[in-house]
Amino acid sequence: MSTPHPVDVYVGRRLRLKRTILGMSQEAVGKQIGVTFQQIQKYERGINRMGASRLYDFARALGVQIAYFFEGYGDYALDEGGNALGMSEPEAAKFENEKINNRETLEVMRAYYRIKNPALRKRVVDLIKAMAAEDHDDASPRAKPATQAM
Repeated sequence: MSTPHPVDVYVGRRLRLKRTILGMSQEAVGKQIGVTFQQIQKYERGINRMGASRLYDFARALGVQIAYFFEGYGDYALDEGGNALGMSEPEAAKFENEKINNRETLEVMRAYYRIKNPALRKRVVDLIKAMAAEDHDDASPRAKPATQAM
């Protein structure tokens, strides 16, 4: 068995991320596009490559543009003749280690996207930022107060 191509792995992770944020099971997505949940698992791991028509099907099922699957990956570098030299250094390695794949993060994201009021959503983001900044300030080492000479 050959190693999956990094692009296939990245696209598969983006598929899993969006599916999970939307709260859709692999089975539900599979039914929409006419494949089994086992095939969805293989797409998400990058084992199965997605052709153009399959990517189109996934984009429609998840309500995203096809470009969503490639966002953050990088661009092709071209030579003078317009031939692809290869991908620039992908963000895929960073993506693998991001906490975005954490179940708790996905639950927060799902709940956030269920909030319909844009002003309320902004307030939630502001609250989280304020809490994170306060937590960061509490965790940083503080300078000890200078003692007065007697």
